[in-house]
Amino acid sequence: MITFDPDGLATRRAALEEAMGAPGFWDDQAEAARISTEHSRVTKRLERYEKLHREYEDARELSELGEDLGEELAESLDTLEGELARVQEDALFTGEYDAGDAILEIHAGTGGTDAQDWAEMLLRMYLRWAADRGFQTEVLEASPGEEAGLKSTTVEVRGENAYGILKAERGVHRLVRLSPFDASHRRHTAFAQVVVSPLLPEDAPIEIDESEIRVDTYRSSGAGGQHVNKTDSAVRITHFPTGIVVQCQNERSQLSNKRTALRLLRSRLAELEEERREAELAKERGAAQDIGFGSQIRSYVLHPYQLVKDHRTDHEVGNAQSVLDGALDGFVHSYLLAKAAGKVV
Repeated sequence: MITFDPDGLATRRAALEEAMGAPGFWDDQAEAARISTEHSRVTKRLERYEKLHREYEDARELSELGEDLGEELAESLDTLEGELARVQEDALFTGEYDAGDAILEIHAGTGGTDAQDWAEMLLRMYLRWAADRGFQTEVLEASPGEEAGLKSTTVEVRGENAYGILKAERGVHRLVRLSPFDASHRRHTAFAQVVVSPLLPEDAPIEIDESEIRVDTYRSSGAGGQHVNKTDSAVRITHFPTGIVVQCQNERSQLSNKRTALRLLRSRLAELEEERREAELAKERGAAQDIGFGSQIRSYVLHPYQLVKDHRTDHEVGNAQSVLDGALDGFVHSYLLAKAAGKVV
């Protein structure tokens, strides 16, 4: 059962405000920033609940006034449903990192040039969806394909519950379409993997043994002014124990890119631990847990018909183009509800 506890949030906000008003609050900058961020997020959740309550009271009053206000009542109910969905969504985020920012990675899979083009299409979809949600994004790395598209890309996503929401997108995404790269214009299937990690602060308590990593430098790719492609400022870090590879090329200095890449590595290691915990919980519930590259979570069919279907929840949309333009909320919300009910892992 999904519950929302406004009284508990109010109590927590009061405790945070007391801490913020204590002498020497800013002596520990990192802790002060953490408390301030949590206070902001708790306050937003409470304000959303209060807005929902006001909308409900308005709708109830309109319904008591009679049928002449039917159109106005319908509009009020639409607003109420939207606010209810957001409050319900807030109640779903109970994980350690759910309320924070996220790192989104997209990797082209099998399918050659079509897969690399598919990875770029997914990047466009997520950037549009993030903008509609009010999230801030920054592309940290993009490795172009040989002919078109992207081999991989890494995006920083900042906003309330960014990680908790984006966890719904982890896994393999499958595209079926008439290939624009096939001279015979035949139907092709392409795959891309989406990896989501919590964006950890630079002082996160995750130790990285220097003997267990390899740091490679290379020239940044793509347009970027006179600096790009003239110095080996881009950094790639390989973590031997896990096989995780992270890279960053958006900063102008190699040192800055290395610092960001190490932060990405810590985030990926934290995500790996999250996946292990989820696998253990799934085992206890008797549920199958498959987060490998061979498990597709969603199919996007553009030919011979249009349909986007999530294989975990059976949520589907016939207007595939709208989904590719960023209309993802229905899929995300369905997954989060199913996960909270223990129906998916």
